[in-house]
Amino acid sequence: MISKLMLPVLFASSLPAAAELSVYPSARRDALVEKLHGIDVADPYRWMEDIDSKETTAFVADQAKFAQGYLAKIPQRGKFLARLKEIQDYDKVGIPRLISGRLFYSKKTGLQNQAITYWRDDKGGKDAALFDPNTLSKDGTIALSGYDLTEDARLAAYSLSEAGSDWESIHVREVGTGKDLPDVIKWVKFSGPSWSKDGKGFYYSRYAEPERGEELKVENYDQKVYYHTLGEPQEKDRLVYARPDFPKWGLNAGETEDGKYLLFSVREGTKPEDNFFYRDLSKGPESPVIELLPNFEAEWNFLGNDGTKFYFLTTHKAPNRRVIVIDVSKPDRANWQEILPEGKSVIESVGLVGGKMFVQRLVKAHDEVTVCDLAGREIEKLKLPNYGSAGGFGGKFTDKETFYAVTGFDTPGAIYRYDTATGKSNLHEETKVAFDTEDIVVEQQWFASKDGTKVPLFLVRKKSTVKNGTLPVILYGYGGFNISLSPSFSASRIAWLEAGGVYAQVNLRGGGEFGQAWHEAGMKEKKQNVFDDFIGAAEFLVKDGWTKPSRIAISGGSNGGLLVGACLLQRPDLFGCALPAVGVMDMLRFHKFTIGWAWQSEYGSPDKAEDFKVLRTYSPLHNVKPAKYPATMVLTGDHDDRVYPAHSFKFAAELQQAQKDDAPILLRVDIRAGHGAGKPTSKQLEEIADMYGFAWKSLGME
Repeated sequence: MISKLMLPVLFASSLPAAAELSVYPSARRDALVEKLHGIDVADPYRWMEDIDSKETTAFVADQAKFAQGYLAKIPQRGKFLARLKEIQDYDKVGIPRLISGRLFYSKKTGLQNQAITYWRDDKGGKDAALFDPNTLSKDGTIALSGYDLTEDARLAAYSLSEAGSDWESIHVREVGTGKDLPDVIKWVKFSGPSWSKDGKGFYYSRYAEPERGEELKVENYDQKVYYHTLGEPQEKDRLVYARPDFPKWGLNAGETEDGKYLLFSVREGTKPEDNFFYRDLSKGPESPVIELLPNFEAEWNFLGNDGTKFYFLTTHKAPNRRVIVIDVSKPDRANWQEILPEGKSVIESVGLVGGKMFVQRLVKAHDEVTVCDLAGREIEKLKLPNYGSAGGFGGKFTDKETFYAVTGFDTPGAIYRYDTATGKSNLHEETKVAFDTEDIVVEQQWFASKDGTKVPLFLVRKKSTVKNGTLPVILYGYGGFNISLSPSFSASRIAWLEAGGVYAQVNLRGGGEFGQAWHEAGMKEKKQNVFDDFIGAAEFLVKDGWTKPSRIAISGGSNGGLLVGACLLQRPDLFGCALPAVGVMDMLRFHKFTIGWAWQSEYGSPDKAEDFKVLRTYSPLHNVKPAKYPATMVLTGDHDDRVYPAHSFKFAAELQQAQKDDAPILLRVDIRAGHGAGKPTSKQLEEIADMYGFAWKSLGME
């Protein structure tokens, strides 16, 4: 309960930071105290959770103006932006999809804000634009978030997101003519369209329509699966499956390649386990749903089916995953067949195409791809760059070809076309950049974390950048939700390397790089391990002679923003700059906004006393105290409905009033932007230039 709400107080930082900083914009600081599990918890900026109020919008506008005024005076910021525009001016092509003789792929030319999706006849013919989001808004903030094609590739159902929101609308377009049908589906989130095999309609999942003004804040429960029949209004869509008895369940559905079964993927929050149900469509569209794999006992990644034989990549009795076959005509567990056993390295994904399995493993945090037959026997290993990553291997069980891409820290990438009959890979498209990548050095180092656990990190630099104890370093991490950070190419990163900087990427516990055990070692009551790993990486870089604390900038987004926020508070002496982006900063109220409740399986529940005790020890918002903090720029988007922007608003205000050093604390708010997905190129480059410029100045570089 709230024990008292006293008269509001205005504050302004008593310390004008550096000479070019004036007093921070003022913000009302309430004496609001809430008793949680018997403990008084202050929340002076609770009012900022009403992000559309006049007071909050005024605060955001003042902070944005203040931040941009500071950033505009940094000479390096403009130089970085100019160079970023130069090096990003090249064509970026996506992995193609071959459907019914038509080839579909995305391409972003030069500095285009959004990629255009093209199609052409595979045996020849001109490229035709299918989707061009650049024409939908002047600022490029309406993005294509996904699409699905009918079996004959005649129609495309596609999803659009506006201003970075997770809310999407689904539309239908004729591929041949480029014309849209009148069908429009709204209030879709965490789902995409999936056509039925007859092409008469598609499945999708949605939530209830929120009240006006609550779209970016309302909690998302009771997702339901619907079927939309072409030509009908959304109000007539058929409810396919719902579970009001389990309002936290997330539901998605789609038919098997042969159209004989309707499959249901069932998740609960961000648990690493899920359920798998199906409906036998030969017995009618309303036949009973068979709960084949209930109880959230493991991951069940459906790979494809051969009649009644269903292939799964699973963690069942295999923390590093294995591949099994379940014959749904005799589903007893005694009849399950293992065809690819668990190994020492985690299996990241499996593509089942053309009677072959394309198995991606993470070996020491970088990819290894093997091609196997359906009995699990290895046929070959695909060649990847040193410390490389791969992606693709999509297609149907009966397809004769698949496409895949390879990349790495020093490799812009190439796309290959693989013939499943001959086993040959032919170059389909190679990324060409107008700068030298031969001068990039990549190495992997291992260090001991606080408890002795060996943790890897990748170091990326130019050959001319030699270890001298004072190098400017961007240290990047994530550490959560079973998400792996594997090697990837970033043209924008080149600008930092060219300036003499080093990029360091840490594979923290909480990620999925080393399987289920690695993930669980960074969850809930063990979350401090993640922060210790990140702090340990910084200490290693200093001890090994690369840099010094005042030259380390730490960076991360979302769960990585929480990482940066927690670490800058725990060890402010170890860093010269902090760049937390769209971070989860209020660990005692994260579950009260949008999809935040779903993260309780990762973080724990603030409503449980034992979890609350742990969360309070590292919650960034609740661990700010008067101290000397490194230069910090808190980044968020005003339309972020994944991690509610009030997290960043409240944290930045708290940090500004607590700062006892002349290092600046900025709040950078991107207007008409969300959590990051679909952000136009122009906004991306402006943001990166601000980050690089701010870091360069904060680290005291010339």
